[in-house]
Amino acid sequence: MALIFTQRLSHNPSQEADLTLALTSDERTRSRHKFQTPDGQTLFLQLSRGTVLHDGDLLLSPSDTGDTVLRIVAKPEAVLTVLASKPLDLLRGAYHLGNRHVPLEITPTCLRLAPDSVLHQMLEQLGLEVTEEIHPFQPESGAYGHQHSH
Repeated sequence: MALIFTQRLSHNPSQEADLTLALTSDERTRSRHKFQTPDGQTLFLQLSRGTVLHDGDLLLSPSDTGDTVLRIVAKPEAVLTVLASKPLDLLRGAYHLGNRHVPLEITPTCLRLAPDSVLHQMLEQLGLEVTEEIHPFQPESGAYGHQHSH
């Protein structure tokens, strides 16, 4: 039986979910898509255009036999993690990546972006430490997109 998720619920980390779906950062930008769970269940997302899902978001599949709640989880994926010995150096790296409109995750201690050999080299030339990792990637939504607190 396929489940169709059409509604995002209020963010509530303590709410129980019936199912969990791990999605990459790219998959979390798809408002209309079909996914297969590891156990073979078919899930359809039919959300408002432009919806960007975040780690921990809850989706609802209303049904006559009872609602199903799905929790979205950020799936670990290949990323570049950028570290600096001084905060100003990390800010400089963020500035240069922003000039290139690169999807970027910003944390208090590091930056994360999708693997890119040219950007990797540029960041190292700026004196930053760049490491290839497998990690959940949660880029910023952008100045005009839905802002989500982490």
